Amino acid sequence: MVSKRKLSKADAPGESCETDLPSRCSETKKSRISDKEKASAHGGVENEGVFEELLRTSGIILKAGEGQNEIAVDQMAFQKKLWLALEKHPTYPGVVKQFISGLESHIKDRNQFKNCLLPCAPIRTEGSRTLVHSYCESLIKLLLGIKILQPAVITLLLEKIPEFFFDIVGTFGTNFPRLIVNQFKWLDKLLDSQDLVKNLMQMVSVSPVPVQHDIITSLPEILEDSQQSEVARELSCLLKQGRRLTVPILDALSRLDLDAGLLAEVRQSAMTIVPSVKLEDLPVVVKFILHNVKAADAVEVISDLRKSLDLSSCVLPLQILGSQKKLKSQVQASSSMSQVTTSQNCVKLLFDVIKLAVRFQKDVSEAWIKAIENSMSVSDHKVLDLIVLLLIHSTNTKNRKQTEKVLRSKIRLGCMPEQLMQNAFQNHSMVIKDFFPSILALAQMFLHSAHPAVVSFGSCMYKQAFAAFDSYCQQEVVTALVTHVCSGNETELDISLDVLTDLVVLHTSLLMRYATFVKTILDSTQKLNPCQIRKLFYILSTLAFSQRQEGSYIQDDMHMVIRKWLSSTVPNHKQMGIIGAVTMIGSVALKRNEGDGSSLERPELNSERDGQLSTLLDLVGFCCEQTPEVLALYYDELASLIEKQKGNLDLQLLDEFGKSLVEDFPSDFVVDLNPTVDGSFLFPVKSLYNLDEDESQGAIAINLLPLVSQSELGRVTDGTSSQSKRVVSPICLSPCFRLLRLYTGEQNSGSLEEIDALLGCPLYLTDLEVEGKLDSLSKQEREFLCSLLFYALNWFREVVNAFCQQQDAEMKGKVLTRLQNITELQTVLGKCLAATPGYVPPPATFDSEALEAVPSINAVGPVRKRNGRKKKADGSKAGSADRSQADDSSEGNQPDTELSELEKAREVVQLGPAELCFLLDDLCWKLEHVLTPCSTRRVPFPKERGYKDIGFSHLCQRSPKEVAMCVVKLLKPLCNHMENMHNYFQSVVTQNRGVEDEPGVNIQEHQLMSSCYQQLLLTFRSLFAWNGFSQHENTDLLRSALQVLADRLKPGETEFLLLEELISESFHYLLNFQQSVPSFHCAFILTQLLIAIAEKPMAGWKKEKMASLAKQFLCQSWVKPSGDREKGSQFNNALHTLLCVYLEHTDNILKAIEEISSVGVPELINSAKDGCSSTYPTLSRQTFPVFFRVMMAQLESSVKSIPAGKPSDSSEVQLEKLLRWNIAVRNFHILINLVKVFDSRPVLSICLKYGRLFVEAFLKLAMPLLDYSFKKHRDDVQSLLKTLQLSTRQLHHMCGHSKICQDIGLTNHVPLLKKSLEQFVYRVKAMLAFNHCQEAFWVGILKNRDLQGEEILSQASEERDSDEEDSVESPAEEPSGSGTDASDEDGAAGPGLSPAKP
Repeated sequence: MVSKRKLSKADAPGESCETDLPSRCSETKKSRISDKEKASAHGGVENEGVFEELLRTSGIILKAGEGQNEIAVDQMAFQKKLWLALEKHPTYPGVVKQFISGLESHIKDRNQFKNCLLPCAPIRTEGSRTLVHSYCESLIKLLLGIKILQPAVITLLLEKIPEFFFDIVGTFGTNFPRLIVNQFKWLDKLLDSQDLVKNLMQMVSVSPVPVQHDIITSLPEILEDSQQSEVARELSCLLKQGRRLTVPILDALSRLDLDAGLLAEVRQSAMTIVPSVKLEDLPVVVKFILHNVKAADAVEVISDLRKSLDLSSCVLPLQILGSQKKLKSQVQASSSMSQVTTSQNCVKLLFDVIKLAVRFQKDVSEAWIKAIENSMSVSDHKVLDLIVLLLIHSTNTKNRKQTEKVLRSKIRLGCMPEQLMQNAFQNHSMVIKDFFPSILALAQMFLHSAHPAVVSFGSCMYKQAFAAFDSYCQQEVVTALVTHVCSGNETELDISLDVLTDLVVLHTSLLMRYATFVKTILDSTQKLNPCQIRKLFYILSTLAFSQRQEGSYIQDDMHMVIRKWLSSTVPNHKQMGIIGAVTMIGSVALKRNEGDGSSLERPELNSERDGQLSTLLDLVGFCCEQTPEVLALYYDELASLIEKQKGNLDLQLLDEFGKSLVEDFPSDFVVDLNPTVDGSFLFPVKSLYNLDEDESQGAIAINLLPLVSQSELGRVTDGTSSQSKRVVSPICLSPCFRLLRLYTGEQNSGSLEEIDALLGCPLYLTDLEVEGKLDSLSKQEREFLCSLLFYALNWFREVVNAFCQQQDAEMKGKVLTRLQNITELQTVLGKCLAATPGYVPPPATFDSEALEAVPSINAVGPVRKRNGRKKKADGSKAGSADRSQADDSSEGNQPDTELSELEKAREVVQLGPAELCFLLDDLCWKLEHVLTPCSTRRVPFPKERGYKDIGFSHLCQRSPKEVAMCVVKLLKPLCNHMENMHNYFQSVVTQNRGVEDEPGVNIQEHQLMSSCYQQLLLTFRSLFAWNGFSQHENTDLLRSALQVLADRLKPGETEFLLLEELISESFHYLLNFQQSVPSFHCAFILTQLLIAIAEKPMAGWKKEKMASLAKQFLCQSWVKPSGDREKGSQFNNALHTLLCVYLEHTDNILKAIEEISSVGVPELINSAKDGCSSTYPTLSRQTFPVFFRVMMAQLESSVKSIPAGKPSDSSEVQLEKLLRWNIAVRNFHILINLVKVFDSRPVLSICLKYGRLFVEAFLKLAMPLLDYSFKKHRDDVQSLLKTLQLSTRQLHHMCGHSKICQDIGLTNHVPLLKKSLEQFVYRVKAMLAFNHCQEAFWVGILKNRDLQGEEILSQASEERDSDEEDSVESPAEEPSGSGTDASDEDGAAGPGLSPAKP
């Protein structure tokens, strides 16, 4: 009743009876009362009769109960008949009241009211020809279409709504308020729409939420066009009052035609509620925000929306489900499942909304791409960005290239880490699945990229797509990967095989379905190198032997291919056969779980497996016997297999092929130690390097020189040997021993006591005192000596690899001695190689692609070459006495060894700097190879590709994570070494303090220690700069690494520190080493190391520390121990990087540039010829181009960060921007004028390039600022333009100079620079015109001058006419020069200033 009263008061009295609803309503009520009285007296015939009779005669039959009202005529015909019947009725207009009264009585019954609100059922009377449409409106709607009934029916319906306010509408119940409001929609004619809308809006203010929802969402279909703006404002006010009606209001507003101002206002209101709105309401809110976005504000709107939208709330139900799985309650689990489904459906709807906007609104897709592109911080990027980019790529063909470019750029910068993509696939697979074609296309494209991060991202896309999508998508992924493998491109091949390897490990049963596709790679093996063959056969073996029955057909194919390869005479085929066979042996010989599916038939399966294994072993053994290189490869592969599958191989099967090995090695390579050796050799045999001299009985020796002699002589002569006997060659010595020690260790739980005699036994060599004797030897003798030393070195390296983990103190001492032996032998070998040009060393790696094409070694870089060739076999670790506790370079064979116990061996032997340097150098090479992502640049000649892993083949069988874990274990001893180095160089500085021109240190020792320090820093840098630390799964590894460093400052306190605190402590620990770095290159590496640690993430205080550190290094004088200044290309490159670090991290880059250019450079100019700046000793005449390039580049990039001027900027903001531009232009002027002193070609080139970029930035960003600030800050603008004019004039002079020099490198810059200078002239003129000051602008003729400002006479000597014509172009060229510019600037400064002279 309250609402009725409110409605009555709100209605204004109208002129006609039709609009005077309240009075009519009261009259109707009175008549109803009287009618009721009459009805009770006369049995109710009169009243009902009029309503029913009129409807029946017009064509509608009313039904009671559940049946629909029936209509027998067309709707229009019914309305016309009823209108005529009412008008022609004898009691008209009283009959209208009677009719409405009858209607009200009829709809008192809920079922009858429902029938009146629902569509009528069409019927055809027998013999009737009238066609009735299959769909007919409800009775109420038909009555509303009759003019004389409409006002009364509207009033009646509005009065009925409050009766149903508190109805509970069940699943199958009737929502009466919604049905009533629906009657007002799409009416052909509303007599008083204003009144109806006013009443509906009043109803909204008193209704419960569901009714409000229904009324608001229906408004767009009820309103007339003229009412939309007014109602929109009312709805906007409602939106601000509360959030319960957000969705219906936005839904209604999105269907109204709003003016721009109101739309922006409402959109901003909607934007504020995005973070807190319910998930199911989010699609509606986003749809409204994206609705009618104009190009001008699209980027701003979508940037705000990106920041507000957070999909993490949609992932919450998934986490709930995960926790519910642990509970036994099925009810809870099912409710969680429904939550997940609801959440996923809402996200799907959200992206459908975005998809529609992207598809049909061009500005939206471009603005979204731009908004993502503009985000610079890594933390600003979300899963949403990746999904939207995929959505745009799949929806808009025109934007694909742009999308790909942005995505590639973000991946390269590290803004889109792989973890982001994993979250997208795992949490939103339902949405992403729709974009599968785009995902596949992008992954294929990324694998062609030249950037390792992009390639890695593409491979991760394949893996995630396979795991998240259905069987069709999985098949497409496998097909794409197989296509990559068969493409022949090295990078694609490696990455695709790595992806397939990951898939076969993680999803073996799933990948089994597509094994047929994978098997087709066997047809393209000619393009694969040995490492790739190994990966391929691992994949196929895992598929073939993981599920016996399904994999049998793959086994057959593999057996056929391997037999064919092994029986081939082509070396490469035989290599591939051995690698494939050993990989298969590894799968067959794995221990089987007792609980696997084959447990019931184990005896049969075991015998079948043993038969397969022995057949393969016999076949391989037979094919290898006669070729030493092939036999060595077989030993190497078996050794790698035992090492890789440590503890997982069946020991019985291991015994089968191990017994013969244990017997073969001593008989082939070991002899009893005798004072004399029988036989004639090129050199006299001598037993050397014996560590067991006290053990006289049963002593043994490695029979090296006789074997090498036999091998070399056999090669020189016909080489015929007994075909029935296995060949014994020194080539097989190290591989055979490696296999022996790994086999022994596997059988004896890591103990090598059975073969410990091999650690200390001597070698049969010859006298190695070669100083002065080499020239007298023949070429054959020198080459023989080199080969002998190679074999001896490789033997010692393998011995160190083998015994470095043993705990016995005596063994540790012998290992350290062997390290000293290695460094001694390397020195001797270096001398021999220098005297033997063109020498080809014996092979030490046997899986390179062409053994017969080993490159020769010349005298230039013998040590580097030798180390590279045997790098893979080096896995040494050692501890020291004096300067070290432990070290390791065992990523080759022993990536999982630990070693700090070797310090117990101090009293036995000390590790010197040379041995430490050897170990660190080896470790650095390996870390650089594995942890540093190399460029995947395509090599033009495919034959050269196979050599990229030469010397690292064992190492490459380890994943980067395994290598990183190994280095993390070594961090403690490495820190000890670093601190020892720090103390050493600190003491050197203390000793030499104040001593000039008198080196107080041993130069050789200083160089060796400096080299060790550098290698240590490189090791730390390689580890902490590893991009794997950015992946979520490696966070614990990063934490343990940082904990070791932090523990050096706070022992025992780091266990519970947060990651950010650990980073801070590690940063401070490493910062302490800044005082002791011995060379500029070490300083450079330390800076890079600190940046690598600080970027996780870079906080403000770290930036300040980095700037301070870089400046300290720049202000330090770097002198070698010999007294010479450091210089050279390496020094310049490091200087370039350090200067960039300083300027990028300093808080005021313009001030820093000004300090260097106005303090450091004048000091340099005033110094002697070979002098330097006193403030910046690194700034000399040789390094000036480096400083100049960096300052120009950083100046140009820094001014781009100054925001462009806007009309809305306040006077203070304008002044602040003008001040920054003033400093920048002043710096630019100082730098440009330095060309008069330093006029070398590199400096000129830098000037022309960055001068143009600076002028372009000024035009784009500063000129709009001058447009709007000219009137308020005329003096500042004048000063700015006058300073810049001087610089642009000098640029013009440079253009003239480059033409005189006729230097193509310089003249290439001239056209673009002149164009920018010309634009500058006319832009200044436009600025003056904008400020109504164009009369202050005049144009003069600028003469061509050289760098010193002298007129170029070559033109002056010609006719004046042509001279003037030539120089007319210069005004355009010379916006900042001479008359033209001068006058603009003078004009800009204000009329009355005298123009500058031309």
